[in-house]
This record gives sequence, structure tokens and C-alpha cells, in this order.
Amino acid sequence: MEQEYETIDLRELFGIIRGHIIMILAVAILFAVGGGLFTVFLITPQYEASATMIVNTRQDQNAVVTNDQLTSAKNLVSTYGIIVRSDMVLDKVIATLNLPLTYQQLGQKVTVSAVEATQVMKITVTDPSAERAKSIVKEITMIAPDVIMDTVEAGSVKVISEARGSENPVSPNRVMNVAVSFMLGIVLSTGIVLLKEMLNNTFKTDADITKNLHIPVLGVIPKVEDK
Repeated sequence: MEQEYETIDLRELFGIIRGHIIMILAVAILFAVGGGLFTVFLITPQYEASATMIVNTRQDQNAVVTNDQLTSAKNLVSTYGIIVRSDMVLDKVIATLNLPLTYQQLGQKVTVSAVEATQVMKITVTDPSAERAKSIVKEITMIAPDVIMDTVEAGSVKVISEARGSENPVSPNRVMNVAVSFMLGIVLSTGIVLLKEMLNNTFKTDADITKNLHIPVLGVIPKVEDK
């Protein structure tokens, strides 16, 4: 005995969606408004400040720099980045600026990265206060070079770009959050509509009877409304 499988008609699905399009859009708009309100009132804006420093493998700046030395300097960026985010640097920053933060909390705000695989490293601080983010970066660039020199005992680190902060918050992205909320509303409402229709076993038209029971429809009783 062959088992029969019920096929899904894409046109029927699109018809179901089209019949509930107003409700789907209404839910999506409500989600978008909710996402916007959540972003504005419940997410703290974050500001960024950054500075760049150049890494050299030797302290004699008048000597000719070879390719091997440049490669070594690029490799040192990751090492120096670990030192920049160490307690030897950040604890001094906390003490100097009298920050109400622990070393772990400040470490989460600081990132160090190489600029386009060069010997230049970028120090970035993210904080709810634009001024405080800039102050932290500036203090790091003042403390880190001496700590690095004492720790590595070779090479040098110099600031090539002073601390600069962003006037506008870098997060949250309001447009992105609203767009994601809108799409989430469409997906959820469409899924609920389709699931509700698929779980509905009632026959709505004579075509449903023919399709599901495989018997012809002999007659239809029309619905007449009283005037």
C-alpha cells in the first residue's frame, strides 16, 4: 500500500500570506517601534576614542631599517597589545584618573589592533562617556611606552596620533535594530499565520473537499443573506 504525502502548494501559501498581509505588516511595525524604543531608552550609548602608536625593534632611530626588522616590528604589535591591556598599564590608568572601575572592567573597554598589518597599532577605548574614553586613551599612551620598554627591554613605542574621540555614539545602531525588529516581526507573524492555517482541518471551499477526500462535489448550497 502506497503512502500518500500531502503536497504544499506555494501558490496557496502565498494566497494565505496575501490574505493576512495587513495583520503581518501591523505586527512588523509594532516590532519595529518596540525595537526602536528599546534601543533609545534601554541601551546605553557607547562612544569610542582611539590613538595610534608605532612599534620599532631598535631604539636607534638613525639606523637603516631592514625588512626583517619591519617584520619583527609587525609581530611585536600583538605582544605589545597584551602589555597595553595588562594590569601593569591599566591599574596605573585607573589610579591616575581615579576611575570607578576594576582592572577587568577597564580591560573589556580597551582593544588593541594592528593597522592594516603594519607596525602601527591602534588603541581603542569604548565607554558611555566620550570625554572619559578620550582621557583613558590619552593616559594609556602616556603610560604604556615606559612599561613596554621596561618589560621587553628592546625596541621602542612612540605615539603618532593623539587621542581622538567620536562626537556621535558608535553603538547602538538604531537603524539596524529597527530593521532587524521589523524583519523579525514579519517572520514571526508569517510563521504563526501559516502554522495556524496548516493546523486548521476544516474545509473552506469545494476545492478543499476534492483535494483532500478525492471525491467530486455534486452540489453547493449557497449562503443567502436576508435583506
